[in-house]
Amino acid sequence: MYGHVEKLAEEIKKGASSVEGVEALLWQVPEILPQEVLGKMSAPPKSDVPIITPNELAEADGFVFGFPTRFGMMAAQFKAFMDATGGQWKTQQLAGKPAGIFFSTGSQGGGQETTALTAITQLAHHGMIFVPIGYTFGAGMFEMNEVKGGSPYGAGTFAGDGSRQPTKLELEQAFHQGKHIAAITKKLKGAA
Repeated sequence: MYGHVEKLAEEIKKGASSVEGVEALLWQVPEILPQEVLGKMSAPPKSDVPIITPNELAEADGFVFGFPTRFGMMAAQFKAFMDATGGQWKTQQLAGKPAGIFFSTGSQGGGQETTALTAITQLAHHGMIFVPIGYTFGAGMFEMNEVKGGSPYGAGTFAGDGSRQPTKLELEQAFHQGKHIAAITKKLKGAA
């Protein structure tokens, strides 16, 4: 809504692209809220990142899905997109593909871990391999001197009222996640 997920996604893309032989693409899901509602929410215009369709998912070797949180779960826009992947689910086109997740919440109690846990069900039904970052980010995972989003499930940020931007540490964690999952995806593809 306010660009926080997109900022993390850009860093994840940079991290993934830093792995030799990996091409990372950035997509967004369709907006489902009416323009009138978006206006009342003071949502800025959408970026020019291409809109993905469910059929395009089969072309990818791996994924890092990002979404804002609404009431401790992924936002309706992303859920609606996943609900449209019934054809891919029926044929298990995404089975065996690695997938990570990242998120943005409005507050520290806004559901960063519950969003991750509820999102994993989408991956499981498709047979995707969930790839968390665990504690591979090192000392950044234990930072206690500043407010930081993210968890062992994936990178994250806190949006607040939309004015707080992802911190340097949150962006570094996102870069790390992109590099981490790209390396694993490359290994899995090479082993196939």
